[in-house]
Amino acid sequence: MSGQGGGGGTAMERSRERVLDYARRVRARETILGYWVIIDSPVSTERLARLGYDYVCFDAQHGLLDYKGILGGMQAIDAGGESVGMVRVGANDPFLIGQALDAGAAGIIVPLVNTAEDAARAVSYAKYGPEGIRSYGPMRSQLRIGPNPADSNAATVVLAMIETPQGLENVEAIAATPGIDGLYIGPSDLRLAVGGATSTDPAVDDVFEAAVERVLKAAQDAGIAAGFHTPSGEVAAKRLGQGFTLATVSSDLIHLEQAATAHLRAARGES
Repeated sequence: MSGQGGGGGTAMERSRERVLDYARRVRARETILGYWVIIDSPVSTERLARLGYDYVCFDAQHGLLDYKGILGGMQAIDAGGESVGMVRVGANDPFLIGQALDAGAAGIIVPLVNTAEDAARAVSYAKYGPEGIRSYGPMRSQLRIGPNPADSNAATVVLAMIETPQGLENVEAIAATPGIDGLYIGPSDLRLAVGGATSTDPAVDDVFEAAVERVLKAAQDAGIAAGFHTPSGEVAAKRLGQGFTLATVSSDLIHLEQAATAHLRAARGES
């Protein structure tokens, strides 16, 4: 994470500082860059976590890893010592959210948030009482932030995905929900939500960009982070230049395929 490499103190103290600084930066709407992990491969995740991304996010909704994969990945991120771990949970569910946080996630990205009530539930599942209903059992997460519920509540980031027609219609109310730290655009689903025939349908570019602007404005008006899932560093830079404060860059599986394809073409002498 930017500005957090090295330093003194124990591994737990450094981890705590990294998580707290990450939450502070998200809420201050500083520039945050992340990477997306789909493959259950702790060794490659550790290498990715040493590159300087602010967070590495595990996709527990569409990714190819289960809870043990997430747990192993969180340990790999800690070994890297640069990033924090995030999880895009499979659903807005108290068990799945609690499990991801217990594994050591610094925060969650919650899919399919359609209403302010959905957003409030997500916050409640991520926070201990009295702010929420998260069940107490920090078997591993206390190694990252400590066992005090109040400390954990203060350090846990909650991002709500806007990716459905209903979510877009209610985006201002979702953004204003207490405890939501940011909105996060899933561009494939959002493009389908505004009428795209496919997840990349150029015929709806104008209405899609209008929806993007609405989400961005809702986040800015609420004073929270605005996040975007992007296919490349170039697109991430474009969205950050547009006013988004948080961007994820592609994924390990996509980059593996792209790199292998490029080398194959080069070896064949193809342009």
